[in-house]
Parts: sequence; structure tokens; C-alpha cells
Amino acid sequence: MPTNLNPKSTTSAIVLTSTGSADLVAAGVPFGMYTGSADFLSGASLQVNYVYKKLGGDVVDIELTPSNVYAAYEEAVLEYSYIINLHQGKNVLSDLLGNVTGTFDHLGNIKGDSALSSSLMGEHVELKFPRFSISYAQKVGQGLSAIGGLGGTVREYSGSFKPALNQQDYDLQQIIMEASDNGEDDGGNTIDFGGLVGDSRITITKVFFKSPRAMWRFYGYYGGIGVVGNYSTYGQFADDSTFEIIPTWQNKLQAIMYEDSIYTRTSHYSYELIDNKLRLFPPPSYWGITDMDRVWFKFRIDGNAWDTTSPVSGSIDGINNVNTIPFGNIPYENINAIGKQWIRKYALALCKEMLGQVRGKFTTMPIPGESVTLNYSELLSQAKEEQTALKDKLRELLKEMEYVELVKQDSEKASATADTFKQSPLPIFVG
Repeated sequence: MPTNLNPKSTTSAIVLTSTGSADLVAAGVPFGMYTGSADFLSGASLQVNYVYKKLGGDVVDIELTPSNVYAAYEEAVLEYSYIINLHQGKNVLSDLLGNVTGTFDHLGNIKGDSALSSSLMGEHVELKFPRFSISYAQKVGQGLSAIGGLGGTVREYSGSFKPALNQQDYDLQQIIMEASDNGEDDGGNTIDFGGLVGDSRITITKVFFKSPRAMWRFYGYYGGIGVVGNYSTYGQFADDSTFEIIPTWQNKLQAIMYEDSIYTRTSHYSYELIDNKLRLFPPPSYWGITDMDRVWFKFRIDGNAWDTTSPVSGSIDGINNVNTIPFGNIPYENINAIGKQWIRKYALALCKEMLGQVRGKFTTMPIPGESVTLNYSELLSQAKEEQTALKDKLRELLKEMEYVELVKQDSEKASATADTFKQSPLPIFVG
């Protein structure tokens, strides 16, 4: 007896309904990112009817469930938030580098116990317009300042050594390394760079020496070389300067005084520094050094880029790229009509993709006395093209609205306005 192969039912087991339900959205989305928003629940439920109409649900069965549409709607909102946050991150990154970041949960939102979250009183960073501080340029300038000896973020230390008679060469690297290892200088005093040098190279920024005390007062405290007796303003410029007629011998005295000053007051000690090896000129035997005399120098320790011994160690912490900008997902309520329409279209494209994947499981569907070829390949192709087009158009639009581009547009508007007023007749002033 032949087996009855007639189908139990000729109706599809899964068919998209024409309407959704806001009460069922929370159970149908994978992440539940926006389920706390009544507006999102309403928008997701209405998307069911939009998909139903656009895919011809009045004519043919759509093998999707409302939950598939809810999931697509949530993904569309998250994708929109992702693209917008990338755009804003590019806009403001240079002004945020080094600023405080936050800790994030699995949804990408800032955790409530984050220090940043509490400082913002629960407000969203991604919705704020930051102050422009040219932070990146400032940080570059700080590095250059450190090299120029004008401060910056690299700490500068000072040290000294006692020159020895007839010893002309001194290894400053070795002197500093030994002091760092010992934690004190050669006089037993505690140093602030103890244990910090190790095998790191040092950079000498300045070498100086205090001349013998007797020379300091040879011409008095001020002792300008152009100052002799009551001719204190001769050859100089100051308030109430006076110029006097003087004999030739006075000029000769001044010339003699100038020459004596070179030998008496002006230091003609010198040095050569090669690879942190210091050579003094002339040799210290000519210096008239005493037990109190020392050669002083300033130096930096060449640490790594993440050295925490800097006086502003916090400058290496915080935001370092877009991945640490404390942006959460854009709240659904703060997405305007432009964004909402993009979300509807992108969610529709995602639904097309899902429907194509479902129909692609079977090339044809048997029906009594005939078979139906499914259009899964067209659905998949259209879905991919629409998703790509929507994202490309949004990115292109955002690129035109980058802050740099807005400044250029403002400049063009100002120029065009000025050109317009050039053609306007000016009123004639009648006094």
C-alpha cells in the first residue's frame, strides 16, 4: 500500500506578523541595550510593520519572526551609535589625550563606580562638546621644553663633584651611577635620584662652576665694566641717562679697566663634554680650588616613555586613543529624526539579509503539483549593498562635518560675505 506523502499543512510554520508588540521587545533582543527606553520599545515594535510592508508581507509569506526584527532594530541603533562615536572620537581625540578615562561594562557603557562616571554625575561624555585645549600640541611642546631645559614633563636633577688637582677628565655617567646606587653623594647626603639611574643613560644639560669668592667683590656688588667713579651712566642707557665730555685719558682708563675685568671677573674656564665624559680647561691645578669648590651640573635620566618618576606622572595615564575615550552608546532618546530614519532603513536591510539566509537553506520549496524557486540570492545581494551604501553615505556626511571642515566652511562664508558687501554702495557722509 503506497505511503501518503501529503504535507500535514501547506502553510509556513514561521510567518512574520503585520504588527509587533512593545511588551515582547525586551525578550527578543540579544543585548537588551535599550530595553529601559519606552521609546526604543515602541520604535522596535513599529519596525515589524515597516518590514512587513516593505518585503511584501501582504502578498507572500515572510519567514521571519518579530523577534528577528527586534534584534535587527537593536543592531541598527548600535551600529549608528558606533559610527557616530567614531566620527566624534576623530574630532576631539587630540584634545582628550591624557585626560581621565573610565571603566566599561560588556555593553560598552561606563560603569557606575567609575571615577569619571561620578565626576560627570551620570551624564554621557558622548553627548558633550569638549573644550578645545590643543592638548596634543601642548604635550609635544612639553617634550621640547624638557629638551630645551625649560621644564616640561621630564624631571631635571642636579649633582656635583670635587675636582682633583691635575685631573682633567671626569666620567659624569659613572659618578652619577655610583651616587644613585649608593643613594647618597660623596659627602654622605641623601640624593633625590637614588636608585633611579641603574644602567640608563643620563643627559647632561648644564655645567657650571662658582669662581673664587675674592673675585666676586673686586669691583663691588654691581661692578659693571663701564662704571668708573661718578661716570656711572657713561656709555649706558637708563632713565635720566647723562652724557659728559671727558678727557682722552678717561677713555684709556676705561679700556684698561675693561681688559682687567676680562682677566679678573670674566670666567675663562671651559669644558668639553663627549659621551658624558667631562674634560676641564684649563686643568684644575690652575683654578685655585679649595675644599669648598665643586663643579656642578644638571642632568636628565633617559627613561622609557612610560617613566613614572616624572613630576607629572599622570600625563602618561588616561586616554591614549579612541579605544579609551569614555564614550558609551548614544542614548536612544538623543538620536534625532535623521538618525531614526537611518536606523529604520539599516534594520530593514538586516532583515533582508536574515530572510535571504533563511530562504537560502532551500533552493526550491515543493508545493502540491509544483515547486517554487526562492529569491534568497537577490535578497542577500540587496541586503549587503544597502548596508554598505547606508554606512558609506553616513560616513561621507560625517566627514563633511568634521570640525576642521566646519572651520573651512565658516572661512568661505566670511569671504563670500565680504565679497558681497564690496559690491554694496557706501553712504556718503554729510557732516
